[in-house]
Amino acid sequence: MPVPVPRQRAVPAAECGPAQVSAVALTEETHRDTAALGAALTVLLVEDDPSGALVPELRDSAGRPIRVRTARNLTEAGRLLTPDVHCILLDLALPAAGCADTEDGDELAVLRQVLELAPRHAVIALTASGDAERGAEAVRVGAQDYLFRDELDSRLLSRAIRYAVERKRSDTAERRLAEGRLRAQENRRLERGLLPTPLLEGAALRFAARYRPGRSRALLGGDFYDAVRTPDGTVHAMIGDVCGHGPDEAALGVELRIAWRALTLAGLCGDELLGTLQEVLEHERSDDEIFATLCTVDIAPDGRRAGLCLAGHPAPLLIRPGATPVPRLLPFENNGPALGLLPGARWPRTQVELGAEWSLMLYTDGLIEGRTSPGGPRLGQDGMLDMIHRQLSEGLRGEELLRAAVSEVRHLNGDELTDDVAVVLLDRVA
Repeated sequence: MPVPVPRQRAVPAAECGPAQVSAVALTEETHRDTAALGAALTVLLVEDDPSGALVPELRDSAGRPIRVRTARNLTEAGRLLTPDVHCILLDLALPAAGCADTEDGDELAVLRQVLELAPRHAVIALTASGDAERGAEAVRVGAQDYLFRDELDSRLLSRAIRYAVERKRSDTAERRLAEGRLRAQENRRLERGLLPTPLLEGAALRFAARYRPGRSRALLGGDFYDAVRTPDGTVHAMIGDVCGHGPDEAALGVELRIAWRALTLAGLCGDELLGTLQEVLEHERSDDEIFATLCTVDIAPDGRRAGLCLAGHPAPLLIRPGATPVPRLLPFENNGPALGLLPGARWPRTQVELGAEWSLMLYTDGLIEGRTSPGGPRLGQDGMLDMIHRQLSEGLRGEELLRAAVSEVRHLNGDELTDDVAVVLLDRVA
C-alpha cells in the first residue's frame, strides 16, 4: 500500500522527569579525592640520582612531612605509582624510554611518556635554571607546573606540590563535568528524537499530547503513543504502557510504537494488528513476565464514528460540546488481555459513535494512580472524570487542558509521580 509522506510536524510536548542531572552526581569521585587532601601527601620523584638529593625535606601546610619516593627510570616509576601517590616530580633531563639521545628528537618525550603512564596524577616538571621556555612548553603539553632544579627550596617546592595537586583535581573535575553534560545532552537529543511525530497531514483533527516519565533524569519512559492518517482518510491513534519504569521498558515502548506505526500504515487494524504487536513484544522483551497494555482507536474518514480496541488498558474519555461539557468513559466491557499475557488471545473491536464535534482523550494509568493527597486514596477514573469536568468548566481546552491535568495530578499526589504519564487529546470541530 502506498504511504503518503507528510510535512514534518512539531514534536509534541514532553516533560523531563524529576532530579535532573546534577554536578554533584557527576563529580562524586572528585569530591572523594578532595577529601583525601586531609591525609599526608605522597610524591614520586623520577630522576636518575639514586640518592634523591635533588629534593629537600618537604612538609605540607599542616607541618606534616610529605612522603617522597624515588624512581631512577620510568620502569621503576611504574612500579611505585600506587593510588596513594598525589604528585610526580619529573626531571626533564631524564632520558625517555627507548630514546638514548633527545638532542635530535622530542625534548619532552619523557614527559609525554609519564603523562601517558599516569594521566590522573599531577606532574611538576623540573628543568635547568634559565630554561623557562622548556618549562613553559612542558606545562602546555600537560604538566601542572615547572620549577628550576637548582633553585629548589622546601617552602617553594611544598607550595608547588599542593598547587599542582589542587589544579589537577580542579581540571579533572571540570573535564568530568563537561563530559557528563555532553553525555546528558546527547542522551536528551537521542530520546527526544525517539518521541513520536504524529502523521496527520490532511486530517480535520487537532492533536495535543503531554508526556512525563516517572524515571529520573529521563525524557522517555515505558509509556508510548502515536497517531497516523492512512491514505483512505482514517485516523489511527494509540497509547500504551509497558510494565516497569527502566530504560529497557522505555526501549521496548519505542519498539512497539514504531511497529504499530509500520503495521498500521501497512493496512493492519484491530485484532490482527494487536496479535502481531504481541508477537513483537514476546520476541523483544527481556523477561517473560513483561507485558504491555494498549488502547487503539481508528476514526472513520467522516470523523463521526470510531473502532476501539483495548488490551488491558483503561478506556478513553469522550467529551462532547455543550454549555458544560461532561466527559464520559467509552465502553470497556470488551477489554481484552494485555499484550504478552495470553498466547493466542483475541481483542474485540467495539464500534463507537462520536458525533459531529467531540474530543477524545487517551491516557495511561499514571494519570489515575496518583493519590488525592499524601497517603490518601488513589484518584481513579471517577476522580479523573471530576477533575477534567471542572477544568473544562474553567474553559481549558487542548494543550492547556492536558498541562493542567498532569499538573493537578502531581499536586494532589503531594510529590513526583512514580509512574509514567502520557495523555493524548484529539479534537474534531465541525
